[in-house]
Amino acid sequence: MRSQELRELIEESLRRFIDFDSGCPTRLREAIEYSLLAPGKRLRPQLVLFAAEACGGDIEEALPAAAAVEMVHAYSLVHDDLPAMDDDDLRRGRPTCHIQFDEATAILVGDALLARAFEVLATKIRVGDRAARCCAVLAEAAGASQLVGGQADDLNGRVREKSLERLESIHRRKTGALFLASLRLGAIVAEATTEQATALDEYGQCLGLAFQIVDDLLDVSGSEKQVGKRLGKDAERDKTTYPLVLGEEASRERAEALIDQACEAVAFFGEKADSLRELALFVRRRNN
Repeated sequence: MRSQELRELIEESLRRFIDFDSGCPTRLREAIEYSLLAPGKRLRPQLVLFAAEACGGDIEEALPAAAAVEMVHAYSLVHDDLPAMDDDDLRRGRPTCHIQFDEATAILVGDALLARAFEVLATKIRVGDRAARCCAVLAEAAGASQLVGGQADDLNGRVREKSLERLESIHRRKTGALFLASLRLGAIVAEATTEQATALDEYGQCLGLAFQIVDDLLDVSGSEKQVGKRLGKDAERDKTTYPLVLGEEASRERAEALIDQACEAVAFFGEKADSLRELALFVRRRNN
């Protein structure tokens, strides 16, 4: 199944899973839809489905996990954009949630999406043991030692040492944790073997870092219209980035090497990993 077909399935699932009952206020519902259904690449939910597919699993059974990880990703973006965090006014070419609505609503949107993600995993993954494992994996990835911890260190990036070791520690958590969790969710749903799960982990670790390097490079040399957000913010805030630590050319070389390593990691899947390889190559050439 090709990427476009899967994205259509993902979009339909996201809409279905945020069909809240009458207890959800209209303004909050609108803000949730605005944030979650905004045009996007849907990389993380695609990773869930591609991983399940590579391991011989059923795409339909993996859709709840795909939707859940995108909800967590969307929540993190809404909160990261707030004035107390990264203070961004543009996301995916549109006003950020707190600009379009207000700060209080944006906080509540994030809260609601985070809660809904785990509700979906707990109630829509058909086998109880797999549902519990999925909840545990996503909770760890979104927690204080991973996504949230990485964001905390990133916010303190201006006052700490600017080293490659520290930089990669931040982004293995802030960015890489959800990439890795996405692949693990797909593996759980598909009942992957240990060998399959290990290969997907290596792929995810490499892809997550490569994605962040490309993101840092786009902030330096990308097109604001294509990227869909204000660029140059990292330099303004004296944040630690790959171009700052390694330089632009060395950063590009490192991203290339990581993409190659990611593709090699899933080679033993054969043709079943074609979609994973295509997604890795997309990350290499992306411009937004």
